[in-house]
Amino acid sequence: MNAPVSPGAWSQRAARRQRRLERASALARGKRVEAGQLVALLEAVLEPEDRVCLEGNNQKQADFLARGLTQVDPQRVHDLHMVQSVLALPEHLDVFERGIARKLDFSFSGPQALRLAGLLARGQLQIGAIHTYLELFSRYFIDLTPQVSLIAAHSADAQGNLFTGPNTEDTPAIVEATAFSGGIVIAQVNEWVDTVPRVDVPAGWVDFIVQAPKPNVIEPLFTRDPAQISEVQVLMAMMAIKGIYAEYGVQRLNHGIGFDTAAIELLLPTYAESLGLKGKICQHWALNPHPALIPAIEAGWVQSIHSFGSELGMEDYIRARSDVFFTGPDGSLRSHRAFCQAAGHYACDLFIGSTLQMDLAGNSSTATAGRIAGFGGAPNMGADARGRRHASPAWLKAGEQARQGLPGARGTPRGQKLVVQMVETFREHMQPAFVEHLDAWRLAEQAGMDLPPIMIYGEDVTHVLTEEGLANLLLCRTDEEREQAIRGVAGYTPVGLARDARMVENLRDRGIIQRPADLGVDPRDATRNLLAARSVRDLVRASGGLYRPPTRFRNW
Repeated sequence: MNAPVSPGAWSQRAARRQRRLERASALARGKRVEAGQLVALLEAVLEPEDRVCLEGNNQKQADFLARGLTQVDPQRVHDLHMVQSVLALPEHLDVFERGIARKLDFSFSGPQALRLAGLLARGQLQIGAIHTYLELFSRYFIDLTPQVSLIAAHSADAQGNLFTGPNTEDTPAIVEATAFSGGIVIAQVNEWVDTVPRVDVPAGWVDFIVQAPKPNVIEPLFTRDPAQISEVQVLMAMMAIKGIYAEYGVQRLNHGIGFDTAAIELLLPTYAESLGLKGKICQHWALNPHPALIPAIEAGWVQSIHSFGSELGMEDYIRARSDVFFTGPDGSLRSHRAFCQAAGHYACDLFIGSTLQMDLAGNSSTATAGRIAGFGGAPNMGADARGRRHASPAWLKAGEQARQGLPGARGTPRGQKLVVQMVETFREHMQPAFVEHLDAWRLAEQAGMDLPPIMIYGEDVTHVLTEEGLANLLLCRTDEEREQAIRGVAGYTPVGLARDARMVENLRDRGIIQRPADLGVDPRDATRNLLAARSVRDLVRASGGLYRPPTRFRNW
């Protein structure tokens, strides 16, 4: 229970923590708990209405602890408030179906998006808010502080120090918020060792450790097989490099997940090299270690990469390229989602990603009818950082364009982050990416949300890129111009077909809309032959055999 603190009683959190520890003491030898005692441990430390953080990341999952949580007695443990960044496993929603949990605050639910929407519609789950990662982590330290956290680590030593390996991800934010507020931290580990390679979580911050029967799940979320990149995506990547990266001299950037951005990464050592852009763009990244970046790294394009998480199969490559990646003395990657989110928000000049729907104001969302995917880090990456105070050429140029022709343009100068939405005009099953009204509005009404779940607000979007061309929204001076610029690149969608042809041509004359020809890009040149690697096997070769892709990506 979350009763308010009474004046004069200033150690209630410590007292509650001690009671939890005492209830679980018979189940542990020091910090060690046997795997068969996990459910009993959870029933001992959990109380009804607790805020619980179950480590569900983009990639690393506390899967054994998640299964244990689904097996507790709902008569003893119920109405939990789950505060976790990602819903990836079926168990993450099983707890709601069983009545163990009631309320949810989260960031992303891609694999469970359809099921989540169904539970919400049936009233089996209440959503507090859909957050961006950094927002949710921040609330762990304010008003969503976990009473109990269930985390995953690679190994533990006899004292209880934890090594998280390359996939640290959310762990530091979760543990620190819990351990320093009278909470209980339970970790699952793959193995016990005499000495951990490095101490990622000190023993004093961990209460109980369970060795799982098998290693925790890690999803290779950012791996894209170059064989699946289409020539349309090659064309869009060429326009991105020529019309945005080269135009603004983008050096510090973040790429979202997808084949579109993988195509850009694979064109750096080929197409971008032919434009003489090496050393002028794309040197510093906030990015998971995408295998698609291997050819660019090998060709000397990349100076540094700080990562939200790791990527399966990249461990040996990262160890051998320690000048590029953030690694410890043991050679393994140190990822950190909170720090990398902050880097992507404040230290990067460009974010380029995709969406499921975009409206005429440039608002975009991945929450569509019957599918609540959440946002992940996109709202942090894809937002102009109003608190930024350092300058860079790309940031200053975007800010100057945004002020041109506006009242008060000679007033206080400031820059602007480049936020690019890169989408094909039609999605899977021929669903248009451009719509008059986002499904988010209907979802907000159905779920009783205070705000529609918009991922990136249109006011932050600077460019929209499709196979039809590039729309520079920075140069638009009225809402009508902005609408027609979006319609002008929306192709044969109903939104695109409703364009004002004369106004769109006027926007093209002014350089607000640029077709491939306007950028000097010949669609006939947009072939897969431009890709620096055209298969996963090519990526392995480019790495000198250091990249060891997961089995599902091996077809040779």
